Formats: sequence, structure tokens, C-alpha cells
Amino acid sequence: MQQTTTTPDLFPEAETPVEIVPACKLIAKVEALYVAPSDHFETRAVDELRLGFDGIDGDFHAGATRRSGGREPWYPRGTEMRNERQLSIVAADELAIVAKRMGLKEIKPEWIGANLLIEGLPHLSMLPSGTLMFFRGGVTVKVDAQNGPCRIAGRSVAEHTGMADLEAGALAFPKAAKRLRGLVAWVEKPGRIVAGEDISVRVPEQWIYRA
Repeated sequence: MQQTTTTPDLFPEAETPVEIVPACKLIAKVEALYVAPSDHFETRAVDELRLGFDGIDGDFHAGATRRSGGREPWYPRGTEMRNERQLSIVAADELAIVAKRMGLKEIKPEWIGANLLIEGLPHLSMLPSGTLMFFRGGVTVKVDAQNGPCRIAGRSVAEHTGMADLEAGALAFPKAAKRLRGLVAWVEKPGRIVAGEDISVRVPEQWIYRA
């Protein structure tokens, strides 16, 4: 008796069609720039950033590669991997929401290790992976993903705002900053970024399945 095999349908037609969100272009501006010393993640304000393929020269997160951590449970901790977290990008309106949720007057970008403060992009943290930021001076950076809020940044916020219970502040930040912590990105085209510079943002085409 001849046996027959069937090939599973890997891409069945959805009852509800997939929605395609076309690519679009947005305009933004660099509000402020920051760099971290090589031995600490907190940053300080500067007038310009000089970027190479390794990121910001001398910055805490510079490098073509990095060591895996808790965000990459599929690798043993400490595995060398590509550094897609060269830059931390945040927005003032989102930090204001996080501060309000934590009962604070403000959260400064420096406290949580930001490199770029961007204005003019509503819902910055929701920009998808693959978004390109073209800076007027010639630099291009590519968004990797949302920057997941962590207790280390939370403790920094608690220390700078004088919270009585530092551990409680460290624990409160990840919940308050969920999907508001900004983005991590890497340098696609090196160059120099200055404060006040215009940015053309290209959001890639996306598909959304609505069940």
C-alpha cells in the first residue's frame, strides 16, 4: 500500500485579512545630546556626538559587539554578540508620563543613560524595529527595538530624586516606564550629530494581523 504524505499549510489564509501599514516619513529634531563615561551608564550633556560604526567614541555602550545579559536568555550570560544597543534614544513627553506615574517632578535623560533626546515624534517608543533616522548632518541610525526599563535605571532615578526607599524606586521604574523608555539603536552611517539638528525618520512598512 502506497503511503501518502501531506504538507502542512504554513500560511493559512486568515479569516480577517492582514493589514499592511505602508511606510511613512516623519520629521523630528534633536533636543539634546548626552554621552556616558566609559565606566558608568549615566550620561552628561554635550554639544555634539561623534559616531563611528562602533557607536559614540568612548561611550559606555560603544563597541561593535557586547556581552549578552538578562535580555538574551537564549544565550549563556556573557556571550559575545553584535552590539545593537549603541545608542539610547528618549523623548521628553514620555519621560514626563513616567515621572508622573512615579509621583516625581521630573526624570532627566542623563539619569537613565540616554544619548539622544528627540522632540516632534509622538509615541517615540512605539516606533518599530528597522526605523531609520536620517540626521541632517549625514548620520544614519537604525532602531533595533524598544529599550526595556530595568531596575538599574530605576535605582538611578531613585537616587537622583532622593527617594527614601531606593529599592522601592528601583522596582517602580520598570512598571511605570513600560513602553515609554525609548529606543535602542545602532549606527548605520557614521558622522557627527549636533543639538538642534533636524531628523528625517523613515518608518518601514509593517503588517498587522487582527484576529
